[in-house]
Amino acid sequence: MTKKIISITILFLMLANSALAVRIKDIAGFDGVRDNQLIGYGLVVGLNGTGDSDQTKFPVQSLVNVLERMGITINRSEITVKNVAAVMITATLPPFAKQGNRLDVLASSLGDAKSIAGGTLLMTPLKGGDGQVYAVAQGAVLTNSFSYGGQAASAQKNHPTAGRVPGGALVERELPNVLADKTQLRLNLHQPDFTTATQIAAVINDCFKTPVAFSSDPGAVLLNIPEEFRGRTVEFVASLERLEVKPDDVARVVLNERTGTIVMGENVRISTVAVSHGNLTLTIKETPKVSQPQPFSETGETVVVPHTTLKVTEEGGKGLALLKEGANISDLVKALNALGVTPRDLIAILQAIKAAGALQAELVII
Repeated sequence: MTKKIISITILFLMLANSALAVRIKDIAGFDGVRDNQLIGYGLVVGLNGTGDSDQTKFPVQSLVNVLERMGITINRSEITVKNVAAVMITATLPPFAKQGNRLDVLASSLGDAKSIAGGTLLMTPLKGGDGQVYAVAQGAVLTNSFSYGGQAASAQKNHPTAGRVPGGALVERELPNVLADKTQLRLNLHQPDFTTATQIAAVINDCFKTPVAFSSDPGAVLLNIPEEFRGRTVEFVASLERLEVKPDDVARVVLNERTGTIVMGENVRISTVAVSHGNLTLTIKETPKVSQPQPFSETGETVVVPHTTLKVTEEGGKGLALLKEGANISDLVKALNALGVTPRDLIAILQAIKAAGALQAELVII
């Protein structure tokens, strides 16, 4: 007996409205205005016997170094603790962060600690890619998890070896102001495109009634700050971010065969093509029969006789669906729905249409 697994599949049809526009700040960002990653090595203490074991050497050495800086001298070989865990601390420093601003940090276990829940992160310097210290982290670690166990059973919820310290880092060093004393700015597009870059430059020039913007390449727009905004770069940037532009997208179809998800863009076009679809179902049923001698028989033996039932069913198709040249995404979906295809069948059909050269779009399989 066969079992059919029915999966719920979502088909996203991204049909953009021709009047839809987005703000420039949502599709582009100014050169130099970005986040910066920070990293540091620290210790989490106060664990309830769930810290690193003796096999992990560096947490004990780190603890010895911390104690020596506090004026306590101790022999490393005499230390055996289970309430300490070595962790790596990561954080993101936003642009224009000022001294005293707080950052959230993530603590991840380095050794073989079972859990860092309930621990306290000791003061940890956080460095940037240039090796400079930009923040210092310290505070209670929150994991929203637990891990308990004995010799024969254990229980765990979520991930107990990684946690967050909300607002646990203080900014100590500020990043340089990349907008100060600038006469020219560069706007970088999140998705480089010739048409979108040209439209952004046109919208900006139309707003200021002067050619202050021009596209240097598909991924950037150069801006000359007008005389009236010299020394007021922030106001100039704020006036640009609110301008709306309709970005131009590449015709693309994204297929995910594992989940059966299909995403199609607005600009997908189909050349003249005929599509036919049919389903073939194969059912194999095993019903072995047992042959055994009569009760109290002196001779004979029990024999298992295999018996297989094979059934092949091919559903009748609904003929050919003709898609004329220039058909858009809506026409394609209607035609394929008329054939009664499932999203997983639709993935195979779209691949075949692309192979036939009739799908005028980029096919991305993830």
